[in-house]
Formats: sequence, C-alpha cells, structure tokens
Amino acid sequence: MSAGNDQTQNPWASYYGPNLGYVQEQYELYKQNPESVVAEYRDLFARWGEPPQYAGQQSAPIGAASEGTSHINAKVLQNLVAAGKFVWNIRAFGHLAADIDPLDISPKSNTNMLDAATYGLTSADLAALPAELVWTKAPSDVSNGLEAIEKLRKAYTGTLAYEFSHVHNEEERLWLKQKVEKEIPDFSMKAEEQKQLLKKLYEAEQFEDFLQRTFVGQKRFSVEGNDVLVALVDEMVHELSNDGVSHILMGMAHRGRLNILAHVLGKPYSKIFSEFHHSPNKKLIPSEGSIGINYGWTGDVKYHLGANRSFKNGETVETRITLANNPSHLEFVNPVVEGFTRAAQDDRSKPGYPQQNLEAAASIIMHGDAAFPGEGIVAETLNIAQLKGYSHGGTLHIIVNNRIGFTTESHDSRSTHYASDVAKGYEIPIVHVNADDPEAVITAARMASEYRTVFKKDFLIDLVGYRKYGHNETDDPETTQPLIYRKVKAHPTVSRIYADKLVAAGAITEADAEALKQSVIDTLKAAYEEVKARDGKEPVHQTPSLPRDQEFGKDVKAVSVETLREINTELLRWPDNFTVYPKLQRILERRATALNDGEKLDWGHAETLAFATILTEGKPIRISGQDVERATFAHRNLVLHDAETGNTFSPLHQLPQAKASFAIHNSPLSEAAVLGFEYGYNVHAPETLVIWEAQYGDFTNVAQVLIDQFISAGRSKWQQKSSLVMLLPHGYEGQGPEHSSARLERFLQLSGEENWTVANLSSAAQYYHLLRRQASITESEAARPLIVMAPKSLIRNPRVASSVSELSEGSFKLVVEQPGLGARPDRVERLVLATGKMAIDIEEAIEKDENGDKDWLHVVRVEQLYPFPDKEIKAIIERLPSLKEIVWVQEEPHNMGAWSYMEPRVRKIAPAGVSVSYIGRPERSSTASGFQQVHAFEQQHILLQTLKYNPSLTTNSGR
Repeated sequence: MSAGNDQTQNPWASYYGPNLGYVQEQYELYKQNPESVVAEYRDLFARWGEPPQYAGQQSAPIGAASEGTSHINAKVLQNLVAAGKFVWNIRAFGHLAADIDPLDISPKSNTNMLDAATYGLTSADLAALPAELVWTKAPSDVSNGLEAIEKLRKAYTGTLAYEFSHVHNEEERLWLKQKVEKEIPDFSMKAEEQKQLLKKLYEAEQFEDFLQRTFVGQKRFSVEGNDVLVALVDEMVHELSNDGVSHILMGMAHRGRLNILAHVLGKPYSKIFSEFHHSPNKKLIPSEGSIGINYGWTGDVKYHLGANRSFKNGETVETRITLANNPSHLEFVNPVVEGFTRAAQDDRSKPGYPQQNLEAAASIIMHGDAAFPGEGIVAETLNIAQLKGYSHGGTLHIIVNNRIGFTTESHDSRSTHYASDVAKGYEIPIVHVNADDPEAVITAARMASEYRTVFKKDFLIDLVGYRKYGHNETDDPETTQPLIYRKVKAHPTVSRIYADKLVAAGAITEADAEALKQSVIDTLKAAYEEVKARDGKEPVHQTPSLPRDQEFGKDVKAVSVETLREINTELLRWPDNFTVYPKLQRILERRATALNDGEKLDWGHAETLAFATILTEGKPIRISGQDVERATFAHRNLVLHDAETGNTFSPLHQLPQAKASFAIHNSPLSEAAVLGFEYGYNVHAPETLVIWEAQYGDFTNVAQVLIDQFISAGRSKWQQKSSLVMLLPHGYEGQGPEHSSARLERFLQLSGEENWTVANLSSAAQYYHLLRRQASITESEAARPLIVMAPKSLIRNPRVASSVSELSEGSFKLVVEQPGLGARPDRVERLVLATGKMAIDIEEAIEKDENGDKDWLHVVRVEQLYPFPDKEIKAIIERLPSLKEIVWVQEEPHNMGAWSYMEPRVRKIAPAGVSVSYIGRPERSSTASGFQQVHAFEQQHILLQTLKYNPSLTTNSGR
C-alpha cells in the first residue's frame, strides 16, 4: 500500500507483513532524525504517531512470519517478553508500591520495577499488545496490554498487597492469582454488612475509650490504631465456623486481648470492668489481679487470661472458641495453641495412630510485629506445621503491626523489610493490609480462611496500623517517637474514616452513624453501673490445694503376671513379611523369656509393658521428642524398620488388648516448640498420657520459658491442668557439661503448691509403676506434670533390672531402702540419702568394699524428690536410735542437684543431735567435667567418703 494515500481512518490498520515491518523501521529512523525519511512518511508519522507492533487485521500470531516470508518481528517479541517480566514483577513486588501504611511513616521502597520504562516499554507499546498475551485469561473487559497492566497494578498496589511468589505449589499460586486478580477487585460489601462492620469498629474503639476514661492509669494494652483487628478475627471465626470447624483455638499476646475477649469470645463487659474495679486500692490483691484472685492460687493479670465460648452457626453446627492463656513471653503460646488444635482433631479412641480430622479444628494466632521476627519460637512453630506428628491443617496468622515494639522502631527490631518475612521460608502466603480500610481487612480475612480450608496450610495477614498510646497507657511515647506521635494525634480513628466513607457513598446518614455509636456507649455504661451496684458483694474464691502426692495413685490396679506374659507375647509378633534388622531382632527376642521366674527385664522392656497395660485400660498415649521411636540410647525401638523395604511397624499398634491410640513421633531438632505443643495437646486432651523426651536432659535449657511459665505454674496462674510427662536423661558418666545434667535443681526450685512430681528412679519396676500411676491421674483433680530424671548408662545396668513379680505386685515407692543394710537398726550411725544413679553407684561400691561390717551404715534411695516424702524418711529415721548423722550424697556439684532443696527439709525431720551434711562435688559454674579421668576420680572420692566410717570425713571438700 502507498504511504501517501489520503485516509479518514487510522492508516496502520491496512499494513501487515513485510510492509508493516518496513514502516516500523522507517519510524525508528524518523525518531532519530526526521530528515532521514521521505516527506510522505514524515507527514504520516507526524499525523498518526508510532505505527503499531502488529496489524489489526492479520490472523497470524504477533511476530510470526507472513506467508512466503521468513521475517520475524524482533521488536514485537521483545515487547512481549518485556511485558511478561513486567507482569511477573507486578505480582511479585507490587506490594512495595501499595497503600498499606496509614500514617505514611515507612521508608519508601524502590519501585522502578513497577514502571514500564524500566522494561523499555511505552504506553503505546503496551496498548499495541493483545491483552491475552500479556495477561493469561484476562477479563473480557480488558482489551489490550496497557489496560491489563493498569488493572493488574491496581490489584496489587492498593490497600491490599500480596506476597506469594515464594509459594512453590503451582495450584496454590493459580488459586491465589485468581483471587487477587479476578475476584477481589469485584468484591463489594452489602449495605447491612457495612453497617455491622461499622458497629464492630465502634465497639472496639469505644470499649478502649471507656476503659481509658473510667480506669485512669491502669494498664490494658489497648488495640487502638489496629481497632479493626477485632472485626478481622470475628470474621475469621465465622468463616471457619461456616466451613464446619467445631473448635477454633486462638493465641495472642496482651495487646488488644481484652477487646478480643469482649467482642470475639463474648466475655461480659461487667466481668472485665470488675477486674479493673477491684484494683489494689479497692478490695483485692495482687496488682492488676482478677476478681476472686486473692489466696489459694496466685492468679495472673487480666490481660494474660484466656477464655472459652461456644456458639451455634445455624441449627446444627456448634463451634467452641478457646483463647489460650499467655504470659508476657509474647510468642511462646504459639506451639501451645497448635497442640490444642491437633488434640481437637485427633480421634484417640481406637488402637494405632489417632485418626486425624483436619476439618474438626483450626487455629488463629495473633503476633506482634517486633516479636514475630524477633523470637525464635515463631520459626520453630512454623517449622512443625507440616510435619507428620504436629500438622494441624494450617493456622491463620495475624501480625498486629503497629511498627513499634515497646519503644523500638522497625529499623532497630529486625533486619528484614517486613515483619512477616520469616514466613516466606515456609511458603506461607502473605497479605499486607491497611488497617484504615476495614473492607479490605474483611476481604483478607475471607481469603485467608478460604485458603486454609482449601489447602490446609498456614496463611498470614500483616495488619498494618499504628499504636495510639505508648507501650502501655501510662507510658509517654513522645519521648522516643515524637514525629510518629505528632501524626498519630492528627490522625482520625478508623471508625471515623469508615463512617465518613459510608456517609459519602449514601449507605448511611451521619445521624445513623452517631446513633450506632451512642448505642455502644450506652451498653458500656450500663455494664459499669451493674458492677458498681454490686461493689463489695463479690465472693473471694479460694482454690483448694492439690492433694499430696502420697494421697493418690494407691488405687492403681495391679496387672497380673499372666496378663503381662500374654501382652509380652503379642509385643514380639510382627507381620510375616516384615524383616526386622537382625541385630535388633536378637535383642528383642531376648524379651521372650525375661518374664520367666529367675529372669529380669530392663528399663526399656518395663516401659513398653507399662505403655501396653495403659493402652489395655483404654488410656491413649502420645510420646514425642528427638529420636523417641528408637530412643537416644536405642533402648525403646517401638517403631521397627523393615531391613529390606524400610517400611515401619509398631507392635503397640497391633496389640489385640489395646483399647486406645498410641502415637509416637520423632520430633524436629526443637525443644521449645515441641514441648509447648505437647503441653497444649495434653491440656486440650487431658485423658491422654502425653510424654516428651529430651534427647539429653540438658537440652531442656532451650525450653525453659515453657517450663517456667506454663508447665510449672499453669495451674496456679490459670487453673490449667496438665499431666504431661517429661523424660530428661540425667546422669554423670564423664560425658561433659552438656550430656550430664538435666538441671534437677531448677525443677526443685520451681516446686511449690504440689505443682508437679519430680522423680529420679533406680529400678525398671519403679519406672513401670510411676508411669501407670501417672496415667491413673489424668483427667482428675490430682493431675499434675511428672518430671523424670531418666537414666542413661543405667538403662542397661543389671542392677536396675527388675523381676516380673516386682511389676505385678506392689506399687510405686517414694523411697527404697538399700537391700542388705539396716538389718540391725540399733547399730546404724550414718544414714545416707541419695537418688538415681548415685544410689546405684553406692550399691556397687558397697558390694566391692572389702570392709565387711556395714552395720553402722544405712542407705535410702529417695525416688521421689518432690513432693518431699517426709513421712517415709522420718519413719525410717525413727527406727534408728543410734543415728548420729544424715548425709546427702549426690553426683552433681554442691550448688546444683538436690542438695539445696534437700538440706532444709532433712534438717526439719532430723532428730536433735543428729547432724545433716553433704558429700559430693564442690561448687562449680559448669555442670560437669569434660575429662573422663577427672570425672572418675571425683566419683571415686565421693564413694570413698560415703563408705568411710569416720564421721569427721563427712564434710567434703566442697564445703
């Protein structure tokens, strides 16, 4: 076609093939120098601008050769590739340009990758490309590449911003893209929904405002600045309930907790106001304590307490919401909540592994923006989410992001761009949302809930707001963030912003909004008047003390020898086509005769029989920890591996007599998250004997927060019962500082109010009976955790082995007298008290001692250290009229182990004139020697002092 034809329509439509390519080349020359092309083309380009990259009427693909030619338009293909990169980066990095910061205080990101010029593209270039080649399956109303880019950019850079390019699963990514690009842009709330959302915002805001004005100077850790959190969580709860979830387990730190308790869990305003009203200058103590907390149990501050609520969604589905108690250790509730959730999903009523129903329960956890990247327990908990023993079908995570941790701004609290970046390593989709856009927040809630329901995986919402006050309401934040708080003071509340939006849209009138707000205020006032009317009439409740350890467990039924032998036979059966590792098979087959008369069973065998008998009584068991299937010291082997195929088999899953489930799981290399998970599982499933075993007892150091805040004090603070068992390998064998001590002294120091049982045993039968006793108290008022200093070398020591009659007869003994000693009580002058391995070492030393006369000596093994068996030890002392001294002998250093705990208790029951002294290692800063020779020398020295008949030597070098 001639370039000079006079046209009333765009002339480019009739160019195609080589002709179009030629015109494009002429245009490139024209851009560089207009005089380099003929006048006709100069006039055409001046009038119609740049020619398109494709011919409007051609049927061949863009850039393809026309018939009879081999020419491919490189420019068109280059633009298509560039547009593809552009789209990918909009999806991956659109969040950097999004409107997610209400105060506009975040550092500005480089957003060049969201600019067409970065890719050498112009608006005309994009407009010339077909929409479907830029955006696969683009909506029908998008006609070209430019419109596609603009619509995608709007979807990814609004008040909702997304990060999911790190999700590897293609099905999940496609689902997420469909939501973000097709569904969410078309989302709109109905008028009634908008009105209800506004009411929720008023409730959250006015509740905080009422507390601020009514209880001046009292801490509450308000949610103001992220008020929409309440509506967000409430929406998630209802979405999950609509999907059939019957248990929703929630965890959060203290900020906003009172608001969530009031408006999601339905805790009455009057009860919350009572907790404020009865402050220290009124009726009750302690400071910030809750109503009824005064004596009998210590209680906790009101913004640490949890609650439960049940509600029906429709006529049939009942959902129970639980908010877990949580101390100020912010994120440590996370694994506890995950344990709750798994326990709610597991059916433990049948043999084998529990049957898990992921639809039965779901979890919601609210995090702080400084704590989420700052506390390692977060990553530990995220890591277990998809593991076999700990999976729970996905948690909905919310970062309640106010950009300040105490007084620390983001640039001082993390090395990542976002507080949420930790989640990327676990392929968790992330939505950042502006807390000043309530409808966007509700959209995020629905997206997160649906994703969890569809894919059974975690989802994270980063709710970006601000903090209205300081760390607490008595703190002045302007001393550290003057510029931020200048903006905060000038910033309207989210309820004001949203009300104005609805009024402007004609959805409501200003009078409607004011009436809605006033109705909320009136409800708060009425609740407070109710509290004032009954001031001074509230009863002070005293929680009864737990029963003494000696008072329970005595009714545990014995298991006959015949039954034990029947069970033992079944435990040694495995499928015909199952090939047990030959070496292990020989070891296990020795158990076939261990219950015969004259034979003995070792520690691991006794444990297996204890588990088996507990299962036959209908009590489910769950045990986890590093290497528990085999056990660190290869003594358990409850999961066998086929030597040929690698398939696994557990005899306890095929036990015909079993009436409940048996779960056993090797854990990841984590102490804190796993221990927290097991504690949570046990609290939610109290009928289950839940056991956590440390690889070495020393490693409980890593889980100290869970021990201090939950396991030792949970009942005292929160009335939260647990019968969790902790097996902590402990014993001095010269293996160094990190493989000797489970820090027995720490557990004894935390002992009080009958809060748990601490034991250090010396026989397999004692372990058997203790496990059965512990199983007998689950679900009862006597339930309490059990801490066992589990053996290492003693596991295979023949002195620890027991006969079948010791299992079938008797029960757990708090103290055990050394056989062969004390036969002539009137001659005993020294009473030695010891526990665990030390007692076995003393027994061995006595047998080797060539000085035959031991009438002057008696040895008592203290099997249970706490609660202290004072009656039992005192009864033994009263039989020894010639007693001159009581000696506590231990393997740990003087400032560790049980001595500091034992000394005052032994002195209290020691007769007048009888000395109480110590034999053991001197004070040390490290738990044990790393030199085998030094260890052996010290141990021998302790034994020599113990067995030397010379009272003057009983004060050892450590004193």
